[in-house]
Amino acid sequence: MSAAPHDKNMVDAHTGMSTTGHEWDGIRELNTPLPRWWLWMLYATIVWAFGYMIVYPAVPLVASYTTGVFGWSSRGAVTQELAALGEQRAPMVAALSKATLPDIEKNPTLLAFARAQGKAAFGDNCAGCHGAGGGGGKGYPNLVDDEWIWGGTLDDISQTLTYGIRSTDPKARVGNMPAFGADGLLKPTEISLVADYVRSLSSLPLEGKPDLKAGAKVFEENCSACHGAEGKGMQELGAPNLTDQIWLYGSDKATIVEGLHKGRGAVMPHWGDRLDAGTIKALAVYVHTLGGGR
Repeated sequence: MSAAPHDKNMVDAHTGMSTTGHEWDGIRELNTPLPRWWLWMLYATIVWAFGYMIVYPAVPLVASYTTGVFGWSSRGAVTQELAALGEQRAPMVAALSKATLPDIEKNPTLLAFARAQGKAAFGDNCAGCHGAGGGGGKGYPNLVDDEWIWGGTLDDISQTLTYGIRSTDPKARVGNMPAFGADGLLKPTEISLVADYVRSLSSLPLEGKPDLKAGAKVFEENCSACHGAEGKGMQELGAPNLTDQIWLYGSDKATIVEGLHKGRGAVMPHWGDRLDAGTIKALAVYVHTLGGGR
C-alpha cells in the first residue's frame, strides 16, 4: 500500500482537525498536537539533563571525564564509606590483631567480631573453592565435618591459612601422593588390586571377587608409610583417612585408580602475604566454629 498525497490544510469533517497531508487507502492522518502536560514534562527532563551534566560527572573526555561542580562520584562515596567503617572498626581490629587465638574464643565480644569479619573474608577469598557454607566440593575439603587432612585446631587452621598447602611459601605444608602408574611404580593390575582394597577399608561395595589379600600386600608395601598400616591417615603428612566414607575426589573405583595412576597434589594459596594478621585470625576462628573444628 502506498500513501497518497493530499492537501495538508484539509480539515477533517468529523473532528474538525487539520490533517498532515498523508493518506493511506483513504485514511487520512490527523495532525493531532501532543498533550500540553507531556510537552512540559519533556522540557523539564531536558533542563534536568543539562543541570545534571553540570553538577555531576557526566561527559566522557579523551582520557577522563567531567567531574561536575559538586565533585561527587560513586567510587569516591564508596571510598569514604569504607574509610568511615574502617575507623569505626579500628579499635576491634587492633584488639583482634593483638589477641591470641585462644583468647579470642574466650572473649564473647571479640569472638562475635572475629566470626563476623571472618565470614566476610571467607566469602571474599575462600567460598569460591570451599563453597559459601564451607561444605567443599570435589577436590576442595569440607570444612564443616570433623575430618581434617592437616588438622582442625585453631593453630592448625591458622598455619594452613598463613602458609598454604604446597604453595610457593617456604613454610607451606607439603605432601604429595605419588603417581604410581605414570611413574611406573605400580602395574595396572596392582593399582586395580589396591583400589579394591582401599574401597574395602571404608566398607564400600566391591565388584566381583577381588583379591583383597593381594591388594593389602600392595598397600602395605606402597601406601602404609603415609596412610598408616590401618589406612587411618597421618595429618603431619597430609595423608587422608581411608577408613571413613569421606572422599575428597570421589570413592568410585575409577576415581581411585585415576588418583593412584596420576597422583594427587592440589595447591591451596598462602594468604599470609595477602591478608593482614587480624583477618587471618578472624578466618581461623570462623572456620574453626563452622562445626568441625577441634
